[in-house]
Amino acid sequence: MSDEARTEDDRGEPAGRPIGVLLADDHPVVRAGLSAMLESADGISVVGQAGSGEEAVAQAVALRPDIVLLDLRMGAMDGVAATGQILRQSPGSRVVIVTTYEDDADILRAVEAGASGYLLKGSSRQELIDAVQTAARGETVLTPSLAGKLFRARGVSPVALSGRECEVLRLVSQGKTNADIGVELFIGEATVKTHLLRAFRKLGVSDRTAAVMTALERGLLS
Repeated sequence: MSDEARTEDDRGEPAGRPIGVLLADDHPVVRAGLSAMLESADGISVVGQAGSGEEAVAQAVALRPDIVLLDLRMGAMDGVAATGQILRQSPGSRVVIVTTYEDDADILRAVEAGASGYLLKGSSRQELIDAVQTAARGETVLTPSLAGKLFRARGVSPVALSGRECEVLRLVSQGKTNADIGVELFIGEATVKTHLLRAFRKLGVSDRTAAVMTALERGLLS
């Protein structure tokens, strides 16, 4: 299922089978809510549900889902332990932790176990759908408010961009050129370039795309 589900056509739209999702949470009401939100989206199919870490591993092996949405705390086998086993026994699957917990250590443990991301249960329907689609593309999912926590947990010093540098990068993320940005911010094109170069240096990148992606991952543009 995995390769077909992640195949895209020339327009970037999903082709072939829908993205298969396994839901794992020890609360049936939570699973029902997540299932309802995902099943309402085109290109996503809930292929199974599990009420414990052990059941999640067994279901992942049997169903080979593209994405496993996994609760962090589920009794004897928590989400971190389940993540490791799922990725070893169903290597084509990707795991996204969905939880109410925002503890720095929990986030780091989940990511180090191989999870493709960490999403809060309070996320909106669209954020949930976006997370599944993002993970299916092989990209990292991280609720913006948690980005800073992850970097602190890793011992990485947060980057401090100026307000103007953030404004410029937000406009870059919208596809605007330096000239467009200059007009919108009432500054010269050369000044826009200076702000970009300063942001590149602070973020440790060398181009516009990398700067935007890194800033987003670190929660600087949220």
